[in-house]
Amino acid sequence: MPLPGEGGHYRETYRSPVRIPGNGLPSTYGGPRQASTAIYYLLTSDTFSAMHRLRGDEIFHFYLGDPIEMLHLRPDGTGAVLTLGTAPHEGLLPQIVVPAGVWQGARMAGRSGDAPRRRWALLGCTVAPGFEFEDFELGKRDALLGAYPAYAEMIRSLTRD
Repeated sequence: MPLPGEGGHYRETYRSPVRIPGNGLPSTYGGPRQASTAIYYLLTSDTFSAMHRLRGDEIFHFYLGDPIEMLHLRPDGTGAVLTLGTAPHEGLLPQIVVPAGVWQGARMAGRSGDAPRRRWALLGCTVAPGFEFEDFELGKRDALLGAYPAYAEMIRSLTRD
């Protein structure tokens, strides 16, 4: 189904039965959370993952399709563009960790060579502590452009406002 706010499509596949009490988490959570959650996440040539950040760490696992370009904007003002894919010998990463509080967004990346373009990518995302929509913050284009001007082109393509 469509992923509200962020974009792309998802299906939750796991929600841990283990629940962490609120007093066992940083106060920013405001209550208990499952230990972990997991989803399938699908991006296509006409979707993207809008800039957002989470309260918990998120691990992306690349399964199938074309490479994905992911932008990370860190709280210290630095950033990085990483590419998820199935060809480590070409610098593509099959797994990427996004630490809590890091702004992130993703889009389809170009592909070189003769490989056919599928124009979609299927990923898995695991979040710990488990994901709740209240732990999701959508990025604002103007604020991100002001804080990270070196990444202006990608910020513009990964925001909707």
